[in-house]
Amino acid sequence: MTNNNNKLDSIAPQSLQVTAQVKPQTKHIASALALASCGLFVSSGHATELAKNADDWKVDAALMYYGEQDRVQAVEAIGTAQKNFGDDSVLDLKLVVDSLTGASASGAVAQSDSQTFTRPSGNGQYKVAAGETPLDDTFHDTRVQGSANWSQALNSDWKVNGGVYGSKEFDYMSMGINAGVERGFNKDNTTLFLGTAYSFDVVDPVGGRPVALSSMAIRDNFTSDEAYRTAFDATRQTGSDDKQTVDLMLGITQVLNQRWLLQANYGLSSVSGYLTDPYKVLSVVDNNGTTEDIVYENRPDSRLKHSFYVMTKGALDSGVVDFSYRYNTDDWDLTSHTLETHYRYYFSGSFYGQLHLRYYQQSAVNFYQPFLLADTPLPEFASADYRIGDMSAYTIGVKFGHRLSGGHEMTYRLEYYQQDPKNNGTTIPGELQNYDLFPTQKAITAQFSYSF
Repeated sequence: MTNNNNKLDSIAPQSLQVTAQVKPQTKHIASALALASCGLFVSSGHATELAKNADDWKVDAALMYYGEQDRVQAVEAIGTAQKNFGDDSVLDLKLVVDSLTGASASGAVAQSDSQTFTRPSGNGQYKVAAGETPLDDTFHDTRVQGSANWSQALNSDWKVNGGVYGSKEFDYMSMGINAGVERGFNKDNTTLFLGTAYSFDVVDPVGGRPVALSSMAIRDNFTSDEAYRTAFDATRQTGSDDKQTVDLMLGITQVLNQRWLLQANYGLSSVSGYLTDPYKVLSVVDNNGTTEDIVYENRPDSRLKHSFYVMTKGALDSGVVDFSYRYNTDDWDLTSHTLETHYRYYFSGSFYGQLHLRYYQQSAVNFYQPFLLADTPLPEFASADYRIGDMSAYTIGVKFGHRLSGGHEMTYRLEYYQQDPKNNGTTIPGELQNYDLFPTQKAITAQFSYSF
């Protein structure tokens, strides 16, 4: 993103974009953590001014907790360091370590009787009580990611930057590079930005990659361990798989006057390779809503995404306010709208409070189905993952920052997030009408950060 040398820089947080390269199962959680953490760094006037001082290091450390109601819990430690070399070049380093535990919705539907499911590894099974949404309780992972970025001003008008990224967890690895160029015009009141990024991810799921839309083998249905293992192995593909992502972004930042600026950008993202979530399934039900089979999902192996973003930020007499809108669409027919605002109020020169409001709405992808019907042929692609279905969500958050002696600063943030999945128009058969197939999800994010 671009950063203009103008009056707003001394009081307003920079606009940051965070891209989480994570496995499909954890993507929604890691994205939530990334969104929550993007305000931690270079987010105060003190941080901006400190970064301008030649030969100074600016270090930020944060600890964050993310908890979904009765589901996933996550703890994340974040550290960043920024070095200004005094020759119009800046080095940014970042390290993130997070641990996730809990249960995640598998995609299967509730039933009037208890259900048995095979664990992803094939070693063992778990039961879900009657009337309960099936949750996979094997959700445990630790992720370590690091990045390094270098920016260099070539002259008063041109600036370039580049970086590398790496992330590793038990069954997923991601590596990436990025580069960008900025051009200032009109006494640096107008800035154009062109950036690109490439990432290569390796997916190696626990137990292997499921064969698309194959039936789950359940130990209780076989007379011997050998027969079960043979059936389970028949649902698996050997070896790992990969996916590649190419991103392109074109943006402009315009200073409107001494108090207001406007930023807009367009993003294009092309993803190809293994895009299926290997841990998600679908229930196959009859006309009475009774489950007859459980099959593994399948998604297309390519996706082209477009995003449009506009933001305006202004300096008020007692604080800073920003408003933004983002529109996303892709060739899976998913479209989304995001409205967001932050209002920061300065109680004194060393203490501020900030209000954060966000509303999100999306339509389902064209292959989303909450379940499959037994009397219809299996489709080529299908997923019951509510994260790519119809939904709306909102976030309400508060943040407080306190500048200490010696130029140090502490910040505290607390946010409430609610996600409301919706039926995409599917007719619900028989007994499934007795259950909430689209339950509301709630989560709390709490974080503490320290800058010095």
